[in-house]
Amino acid sequence: MAVRANDGSWVIHFGVFEADLRAGELRRNGSKVKLQEQPFQILAMLLERPGEIVTREELRARLWSADTFVDFDHGLNSAIRRLRDALGDSAENPSLVETLGRRGYRFISAVGFHDSQTLLGEPSSPKIQSLVVLPLENLSKDPEEEYFTDGMTDQLITNLAQIGALRVISRTSAMRYKGTKKSLPEIARELHVDAVVEGAVMWVGARVRISAQLIEAQTDHHLWAASYERDLRDVLSMQEEVTRAIVSEIRVKLTAQEQARLASTRLIDPDAYRLCLKGRYYFYKLKPEAMQKAIEYFQQALEKDPAYALAYAGLADTYNALAFFTVFPPREVVPKAKAAAVKALEIDANLAEAHVSLGWAGFTYDLDWPAAGKHFERAVVLNPAYPLAHSYYSLYLGALGRSEEGLTEAKRALDLDPVSPAILHYVVVQLYLARRFDEAIEECRKTLEFDPSFTPAHRVLAEVYAAKGMYLETLAAYERYATLSGGSPGSTAFVGYALALSGQRSQAFRVLDQLGATSKQRYVPALSFAVVYVGLGENEQAFLWLEKAYVERTNSLAWDPLRSDPRFARPGASHRAPTVKTALRKRRLSDRVKEESQTRRVSDLHKILRAVIGKEPCCARIDIKNPALSGGVFHNNTVEQKHWPLTRVFQATRATHLVVERCARSSGRTRYFDSSHDAITPGWSAIRK
Repeated sequence: MAVRANDGSWVIHFGVFEADLRAGELRRNGSKVKLQEQPFQILAMLLERPGEIVTREELRARLWSADTFVDFDHGLNSAIRRLRDALGDSAENPSLVETLGRRGYRFISAVGFHDSQTLLGEPSSPKIQSLVVLPLENLSKDPEEEYFTDGMTDQLITNLAQIGALRVISRTSAMRYKGTKKSLPEIARELHVDAVVEGAVMWVGARVRISAQLIEAQTDHHLWAASYERDLRDVLSMQEEVTRAIVSEIRVKLTAQEQARLASTRLIDPDAYRLCLKGRYYFYKLKPEAMQKAIEYFQQALEKDPAYALAYAGLADTYNALAFFTVFPPREVVPKAKAAAVKALEIDANLAEAHVSLGWAGFTYDLDWPAAGKHFERAVVLNPAYPLAHSYYSLYLGALGRSEEGLTEAKRALDLDPVSPAILHYVVVQLYLARRFDEAIEECRKTLEFDPSFTPAHRVLAEVYAAKGMYLETLAAYERYATLSGGSPGSTAFVGYALALSGQRSQAFRVLDQLGATSKQRYVPALSFAVVYVGLGENEQAFLWLEKAYVERTNSLAWDPLRSDPRFARPGASHRAPTVKTALRKRRLSDRVKEESQTRRVSDLHKILRAVIGKEPCCARIDIKNPALSGGVFHNNTVEQKHWPLTRVFQATRATHLVVERCARSSGRTRYFDSSHDAITPGWSAIRK
């Protein structure tokens, strides 16, 4: 990675030295140091390419013409010796110029670049208050090592992001420029940053080498460059050394806490470090199989280093994601996420990622919102540049009905991650909760311009359309969402919801059948059934399924279609964004109320049975197969069986449709009724319609 001075008009500084390439002068603390022409030319070549090998052949071509007859080895060795004398450097323990036996030389200290005119009092470069770290280049060119390079990029972003006075673009937006052909000024304009950090990584055996440079975005001028090489065990301290060099160059003042944080590194097990990077690499893919691999790598990292807090944080994030994407029931994985996050905080109480994981679990699983809020608030204080902390905090605030505050937090996340569809999505959600539907639609379209295949954008666009009564558009958006989601149960349920809204009730019922069949083969959240019933307008059934969703700990953060239900009412909070927790807090029945409700159901059934058979049955076994009632079976038996021995009364696939069967020795006629309307019908087809 070559770094070249522009037109020889740069003063390059390193430590207490400055080299004016145009004047051919070396200065120490502002005082000129005597140095002959050839040693200075060697210094200039090394400074133009810090961290890279300048071969002996390149030096020969630069210093001696082809027709010059000279003892080259003697002349070069003599020039290098004089250069080291001027710099006070040592060949045995070099801090500036390193010798690579019989190959060449390398400048190993950090360097900074400044236009020589600024020394004469002319205006200097604009102050740098924001930057982006572009994906570091993988010099090995081995795709199997891409995870390592990406991990190094992540760590450098994380370190710089902890500097409160500096706005650092987050990983998601930065990674979109991997392999881009765009110029640095163009990238900087898109991200609204003052500077760009780029570089490369080489990992060989137990050694890792990183080269980095800081470039002023507006002018494309190089401000600083350096190369570092360390044992893999010291990779974290090397990353923090790079961070301190960049911060020093852009003259950002560190707080005492920030200084302490950058100084508090520890040696890590090299294998644990690589395994943790692999875990993060697969986690970011957000695919079920990849997340399973991520868990394996994080667990292997912890076997190597049981005190590795970041590996525990990675586990917590992954388990939460598996619940969020309904890969596993929340009760199977969220407790594991909580345990991992708690362990991470026992090791490092200031780890923002772990606070976010605990906050999310408290918000969506434990439903302990005060505790969740404290974790989110702590996370944004510990790491103000962590977009996910702001994003989740925005959802939390929106669910409390504080949508304007939620929108502010979502916009803070967007400022850190400006080209991330996922982060823009959180802004859309807050606009939706604030009833600003037209703005939500506009922002949704912007999201889909970034990434037309971003599935959550299609879902929230459909929800906004539904809120505006645009049901055909709702159906089209949900169908696109289901297609992109691979026909997942959750996306299929929303199609059923849209079908019901658009008047296609029979097709919505078929979706319920499909979900029921799927639930016999894989996990289908109870919330999926509730969604369809909301579309059908059958709120009682919706609430029954929400009861089961509460048991499962699935959560819908904006259960807006049920807003008008009086069970959501709360004094002084007319604009409260309803949630499953809010609904169930009002809806959940005590054991006594449940028992009374079941008794009323049995009584109602007897009333209908009397209408069917024309007399009071002496014996009837009433078996209601209703998953919404947790598979409850109700009995009402008399002492002896006489007259009309009904074999059973059971609930059919429609949650509100009951079927009554008679014995063969009766008239053989079977009647059906719809319990929601107390209407007896002569055949199944009437119910289907």
